[in-house]
Amino acid sequence: MAHTLFLLAAIAAFDPSLDPRDVSDAVAIGQSRADGDRARFHLPYRLLVNRSPIDVIDVVTPFRRVVLAAEARRRTGDRPLTQRDGLALVAAMGGRLQLHVDMTFHPLNTFVGVPPYVVALVPVGSTGPSIPPMELERIPRLGPRVEGQAPGVPSPSAPSGRQGPVLGGTVVASFDGSALNPNGIYDVVVSEPGQEGVRARLDLRTVR
Repeated sequence: MAHTLFLLAAIAAFDPSLDPRDVSDAVAIGQSRADGDRARFHLPYRLLVNRSPIDVIDVVTPFRRVVLAAEARRRTGDRPLTQRDGLALVAAMGGRLQLHVDMTFHPLNTFVGVPPYVVALVPVGSTGPSIPPMELERIPRLGPRVEGQAPGVPSPSAPSGRQGPVLGGTVVASFDGSALNPNGIYDVVVSEPGQEGVRARLDLRTVR
């Protein structure tokens, strides 16, 4: 079974639209008891940056969104995610590719929210223009970052009633998957207005 799941994860090709078989593959990976196989599946989707203030960029494709949902159901002991549930999730996501840019700020900062960071995709080896996101959301974090936390899961906040600095945050950038080259290589550029951006390389041939 573990070997079968490894093969399912290894069939990597970004596709903003999934058919029922794709969704069943994603559900099988997310519900697997083989922790090692699931960890290997997620590796290509985590772009380690480690350049202040950016820690990591998590890539969430429609396929990985279903895997994460199936994993969450398994962790909580809820009823297993079904193919029908997965198809509904894919339809709700609308073929989007999401980038979760996780940041940690200096503890002595005076931010009252996440600074105006922006995210763009720049095609590598092409003279084409950079691609802006369809939507951009900035989510502040008052508590410590939890290593390895699944994207989209809120990090712990400060205790109730406590005021303190914004210790970090997540910028969620949503891109139209149908506008991307499924075999393309892109630089994810995260920047503040007027400043040189931090870059991380995203190869869509390595994610599903």
